[in-house]
Amino acid sequence: MLSSDQTARPAEQQEAVLPQKGASGFGSAAYALAALSTASFSIGVGEFGIMGLLPGLASDLGVSIPQAGLLVTGYALGVVFGGPLLAAMTSRMERRRLLLAMTVIFIIGNLACALAPTYELLMAARVFTALAHATFFGIGAVMAADISPPGKQAQAISLMFVGMTLANVMGVPLGTFIGQAFGWRSTFWAVTALSVLSGIALMICLPKSYPQADIRFRAELRALTRPQVMLAMSLSVLASIAFFSVFTYITPMLTDVTGLAEATVPYVLLVFGVGLTIGNLAGGKLADWKLMPSIIGLFALLIVILLALYTGMANPALMLGLMFLWGIVVFGLVPPVQMRIVSQATGARNLASTFNQSAFNLGNAIGAWMGAALLTAGFSYRQLPIAALVVAFVALGVAIVSSRMQRRVDSQL
Repeated sequence: MLSSDQTARPAEQQEAVLPQKGASGFGSAAYALAALSTASFSIGVGEFGIMGLLPGLASDLGVSIPQAGLLVTGYALGVVFGGPLLAAMTSRMERRRLLLAMTVIFIIGNLACALAPTYELLMAARVFTALAHATFFGIGAVMAADISPPGKQAQAISLMFVGMTLANVMGVPLGTFIGQAFGWRSTFWAVTALSVLSGIALMICLPKSYPQADIRFRAELRALTRPQVMLAMSLSVLASIAFFSVFTYITPMLTDVTGLAEATVPYVLLVFGVGLTIGNLAGGKLADWKLMPSIIGLFALLIVILLALYTGMANPALMLGLMFLWGIVVFGLVPPVQMRIVSQATGARNLASTFNQSAFNLGNAIGAWMGAALLTAGFSYRQLPIAALVVAFVALGVAIVSSRMQRRVDSQL
């Protein structure tokens, strides 16, 4: 089903998505969304699972915790540069085949992470794995929107990303348990197996699509320079900086400041993951209801929660509740911002959606680096939410500016 943005595009720039319905129903929208969500689950565990493994990984490889945290930055930079690179190389590739190719990269990359004997080789394996991330989520999000009913596009995107949130609910805590019990490498072995299973699901369930041969990559690039597209992508960057400058160091934060035993960290991450899942689904509904007011309201709530994290981090019970609320707000922003970019990038939706993943992970890299720089400079774990709060204030200002620009345009129609 085509959205209103698609129908406004020239016919030669549209891409048909053709569900292949067999006797078993494989290829229907529901099965395709389930397969995409399964893949996003395995990718999420691979990306975020390292958060709960930093102390053991750092000890095993002989590096500091801030150095180990830079593995998050390395992955994020792989996404940042991999998105544009692969977008240019695969702009005319059929989308089902493209998503399967990206899954093969995830399989090889996580296998290399499990086998890496040194910090440097682990960093290289993380970067390689990340190269396919932006393209997978960018193209997958557009495909999810295309096969959804009118007025349900953002909810379809949220259903794809629910795999990522479930990775935090179940996968990351389970990965932390596995890593603590059998060593951090065992978590990457598990992610490799998950990636193989998700690849099989995608092969069976995804519909075929047929890109038009005369789509021009340079023309799509020009569409990304529209002010509203650039503002929306800046929201992805800023939201990600505000999140990862704190969350990258959540394990030592919970043990050193909150005073929790390391064995209890997976339970806290589980509560956080439940919040992420609720926020992701709620964000999809909010985006289909009122897009820009939802984005503005969620950034305002994020500021309040970051301030509460700073003031209440030493209280275990309060910290548990704040982690839950933080998760709701952080991933509540994902579907609205993704939908904002897709809706504004008429004529370049695939490319814009892919670049948004690079934008998000650019913020990921900056946030993890910023946290490491602050800690190295002598700041405490407790002060990290204040730095994130400043970034969230900037994001709120950008969202308000974008909304006012949109209202001026709408009033002239």
